Amino acid sequence: MEECISVFDMLKIGVGPSSSHTLGPWRAAERFLEELKNESILDQTKRVKVDLYGSLSLTGKGHATDLSVMLGLSGQDPEYIPVENIAGIIKNIEEQHEIILANEYKIPFYFLQDIVFNKNFLPFHANGLKFTAYKADDSEYESTFYSIGGGFVVKEERTNAKIKEEIKCAFPFPIQNAVELLNYTVTENKSISEIVYENEKSMRPEAEIHSELMRIWHTMLECMYIGCHSEGILPGGLNVRRRAFDMHQNLIGLSNYSDPQSWLEEIRKTEVKFRQILKWVSCFALAVNEVNASLGRVVTAPTNGSAGVIPAVLMYYLVIENHNAGEKEIKQFLMVAGEIGSIFKKGSTISAAMGGCQAEIGVSSSMAAAALCELMGGSPAQVLMAAEIAMEHHLGLTCDPIGGLVQIPCIERNTMGAIKAINAAELALETDSKNAKVPLDKVINTMWQTAKDMNSKYKETSEGGLAIAVNMADC
Repeated sequence: MEECISVFDMLKIGVGPSSSHTLGPWRAAERFLEELKNESILDQTKRVKVDLYGSLSLTGKGHATDLSVMLGLSGQDPEYIPVENIAGIIKNIEEQHEIILANEYKIPFYFLQDIVFNKNFLPFHANGLKFTAYKADDSEYESTFYSIGGGFVVKEERTNAKIKEEIKCAFPFPIQNAVELLNYTVTENKSISEIVYENEKSMRPEAEIHSELMRIWHTMLECMYIGCHSEGILPGGLNVRRRAFDMHQNLIGLSNYSDPQSWLEEIRKTEVKFRQILKWVSCFALAVNEVNASLGRVVTAPTNGSAGVIPAVLMYYLVIENHNAGEKEIKQFLMVAGEIGSIFKKGSTISAAMGGCQAEIGVSSSMAAAALCELMGGSPAQVLMAAEIAMEHHLGLTCDPIGGLVQIPCIERNTMGAIKAINAAELALETDSKNAKVPLDKVINTMWQTAKDMNSKYKETSEGGLAIAVNMADC
């Protein structure tokens, strides 16, 4: 039996710039601390060493993998840590040569020696990392984790699989692929979001579903707001200038507002022409991923590198398509998007280290296209068609970040993914689903086959494509 995946597994609040290289290693460090506590080793630990392998090593510096590991070992939570505190915590570790393990025990920590970048790959997954705790009696405790994309972390033996299977038993509508999902909508006479909601209700109270979905949306909205009101140069050495600020200033004009919600209302009053719509959608996506690139708080959707697509398309619906839309439509959108993402994760991958950027921007575009299509009145079959169209036109997209940073071409790619999602939804709405030639499950399988055939240098290693055609010196 396969694991169940909740909407809240696919849409997670965390810190940028990468879900697989930042959030995943951070969560792995937390898991390691839990193991030390369970084994009664934590208070005996005198030193910790971290080995990074494969893609985590090759692009780890640009993705702040080393920083996230230190923050995780310090007992910080990526979902709630004040982002303005991050720099200070890292500075103290580096200058004092010590870390407060689990925020309880102070031990020596020399980050240049105790975090090791190994270029070789572990066989189980491209994103591997091993933690070693050295005890006072000179014995050692080792634990290896794999960051498989979207902030998901597993061990090769998959110790949590049994627990997840048991959770799935509670789902009234267990879903492994798009065909199963579509069948449920027919037999139950429900929309996709209604099927997803029934599954979510088997796991948590309705009030919690509501509050958590709205917390996700408010994080997205705040992220867009911050990005549109922040100027300057992104960190990392590429000297990439933030563009959302200037674009936003030109679009918003002299509007008066004081917070994210009043800002949204003011955008609804702006001029609506095709060029302006393109610019607004692009601006929203740029804003999110500029925040992500500067270690800001974003919603992993389904990854950090693709975090701008879903907020941009949902914001497009709220400020352009339906000014009367509110919490009902927001929750509906997020539930559909989350379910489509989970189907991709089960049938293929959402890790760029495994599948290239098709696994990130392609999947996020499919998620957004499907969600928008349902809000625009599409049938369940048309919703799945929208997801298929979006992915079909991202197949083979490589991951080749310059300098290992989630900036070039990653930030712009979010704008393209968002625009393609809107186009895919419109195409699906204007098509009789009976005439569809490519089912969603077939394109997911094709994506996975493409991922396996793709040369490793195009899978988030910065060893091919733009990453070598353009170097740091050029920037």
